[in-house]
Amino acid sequence: MKTTPSPKVGILLPTRGLVLKAQAEGRPVDAGPLLALAEQAEEAGLDSVWVGDSLLSKPRLEPVTTLAAVAARTRRVRLGTAALLAALRHPVTLAQALATVDIVSRGRLIVAGGVGGVFTPGQRQEWLTVGVDPASRASRLEEMVQVMKRLWTGEPVTFQGRHFQLQDAVLQPTPAQPGGPPLLLACHHRTGATAQYRRAARYADGFISITDSPTEFAAVASRVADCAREEGRDPANLDSAYYMTVNLDRDPDHARQEAHQFIVRYYGQDFWGNSWGPFGPPEVVARRILEYAQAGARRVIVRFASLRQEEQLSLFVQEVLPTVRGD
Repeated sequence: MKTTPSPKVGILLPTRGLVLKAQAEGRPVDAGPLLALAEQAEEAGLDSVWVGDSLLSKPRLEPVTTLAAVAARTRRVRLGTAALLAALRHPVTLAQALATVDIVSRGRLIVAGGVGGVFTPGQRQEWLTVGVDPASRASRLEEMVQVMKRLWTGEPVTFQGRHFQLQDAVLQPTPAQPGGPPLLLACHHRTGATAQYRRAARYADGFISITDSPTEFAAVASRVADCAREEGRDPANLDSAYYMTVNLDRDPDHARQEAHQFIVRYYGQDFWGNSWGPFGPPEVVARRILEYAQAGARRVIVRFASLRQEEQLSLFVQEVLPTVRGD
């Protein structure tokens, strides 16, 4: 009987949680604990550490510069964005910044990006603040991916798009990884959008999902694979990641309460309700991670819905990771 390989497991570094905790304690933001958490994750044998992105609507540390600092403090762990709102930026400057992080980290960068949401007036305003029409997010992202991947080759790039125009643009130095870091694009079953699958299959190196159940994730993986075959690509060569939000506590009621409070503070409201989780004992979290692996997730990125990041990581390493790895 064929067994499902254990997924590569990483954690989200709290670039937003760090701000929330500082606000709660009435003190300035200190990046030290975040960098220490990255070191702890590496020492524990986790595969990767990731950072989220937002500009104004959810105040946090800027992701690319944060990863540069993490790169300087670590040696093995892979570094990722989950998920980068690339379309808030210009492709040439972003391509240069990401190439620099890949060089500094000696080829450890993974870029997961998405169209982003405009669920609140604040989110909509952050796009308008940088001069981007929120309605153009998807088409802008598609052009950015094409431009950055071509720039990372080091060859002259001429591009005439709806949003960006380049003439013989050459980016140097190029990333440490030939052709640039792997680029994953967000695909979510619950959005109902069909263009997202084609986008990931045509332009990216894989996909990342959030809030989908294991069954829904499997459906997303199937849709991306179908589109990849139509594009003449082998789906086996595409990466897949699932971003899950958990809270570890032997008391499920306390876990749910703390997680709910964290999510409301994080977003301003509890987006997606029961789609988060699981919240509760380590064995429940471990079982859910394995369910996503069976559904096709090669990577699982865990965000702790708690301001007690160090405690959550310690419990995760001690009581979840061994089960996931089959130790």
